Amino acid sequence: MIDPVLLRENPDVVRASQVARGESPDTVDEALAADQQRRSAIAEFETLRAEQNAHGKLVAKAPKEEKQALVAQAQELAAKVKAAQAAVTDAEAQFEAAVRRLGNIIIDGVPAGGEDDYVVVKTVGEIPSFDFEPRDHLELGELLGAIDMARGAKVSGARFDFLRGIGARLELAIMNMALDKALANGFTPLITPTLVKPEIMQGTGFLGAHADEIYRLEADDLYLTGTSEVALAGYHSDEIIDLENGPLRYAGWSTCYRREAGSAGKDTRGIIRVHQFNKLEMFVYTKPEHAEAEHARLLAWQEEMMAALELSYRVIDTAAGDLGSSAARKYDVEAWVPTQGAYRELTSTSNCTTFQARRLGIRYRPSEDDGAGSASGAPKAGKTAPVATLNGTLATTRWIVAILETHQQADGSVRVPEALRPYLGGLETLVPQA
Repeated sequence: MIDPVLLRENPDVVRASQVARGESPDTVDEALAADQQRRSAIAEFETLRAEQNAHGKLVAKAPKEEKQALVAQAQELAAKVKAAQAAVTDAEAQFEAAVRRLGNIIIDGVPAGGEDDYVVVKTVGEIPSFDFEPRDHLELGELLGAIDMARGAKVSGARFDFLRGIGARLELAIMNMALDKALANGFTPLITPTLVKPEIMQGTGFLGAHADEIYRLEADDLYLTGTSEVALAGYHSDEIIDLENGPLRYAGWSTCYRREAGSAGKDTRGIIRVHQFNKLEMFVYTKPEHAEAEHARLLAWQEEMMAALELSYRVIDTAAGDLGSSAARKYDVEAWVPTQGAYRELTSTSNCTTFQARRLGIRYRPSEDDGAGSASGAPKAGKTAPVATLNGTLATTRWIVAILETHQQADGSVRVPEALRPYLGGLETLVPQA
């Protein structure tokens, strides 16, 4: 949810953000009208409530012969107050619905447009070349006895798989390598729930345009998460957290589920786009003024993982229309996949500013050292204010695709990147099964 004060005082900023996202600016006018109606309803209720309180004092002091008439007036006032309170509740619900249709305000410099309007920030590493016809990750996975799509489909249907043998070990190795990276940078590891309540899913912004991607258990009114970001965002919901000693950083390890609705015919081969996978997700709560610097750190840690796994990659600044409602800026890190002749997303990191925290009621107490109250719009020292939240993936099942294809050899074996070897018991080469 965006800041209502920003909406009221700088509606043109909100309009520009909506236009950059490819959304109608009319939603801003609707939210402004709903805000005005809400404020008018509150003012009317407060006026009537004050009148009711004053009248109550008159009744208490009135002579007996006047009380009957005054009590009748008091009953009329009570009915008006009750009706005004109901009007406030209705107006607040309408405002809430209107403002929730607005995406987060994009950060200056985010490119406008849709999925294809990203800007390449950097390209790192040489694109691998081979003196043989490279195999794709599924053929390699089958040669290595690492991936079994056929039995995954037999047991669970399309877009499910078994990682077996060295495939299972490889995923755990990648995840443990990422966990060590997270621990070295002050993250607290969490194994998170993968079922969450509707208010938590709604609070993170996932029940908007992409709600059809999410599995829902209707009988229990719970959602299966497509990323541990959801549970991690909900971890401190309705709390006032202490950020005086720096940001709170969590690394959530979980299985993730996505329906992949609307992806018929896309990436049907192999494990690029599946319904179930594992992921280690970084999640940070920080002071809003530190969010952009923290975003740069999350991206740097992701790049360090790419470099350690000896992958060629690029970083893109995602266009506004492809951010999702919660993110104010998102960077994707895409690795080169040789048999596709293209960069494919392996990981992303998003700065959600205070958008999720406002929805989930996550706040902190600014201090004088933060410059609280020293500038227009700055929160006052001691008064609570929404935190900023950020997220970024540090490892996921899809990384196996780039590792197998990049480091393959002519005989179908795969060289293990040196940094990954300690997590595979020193294994240097993955060899085909006899």
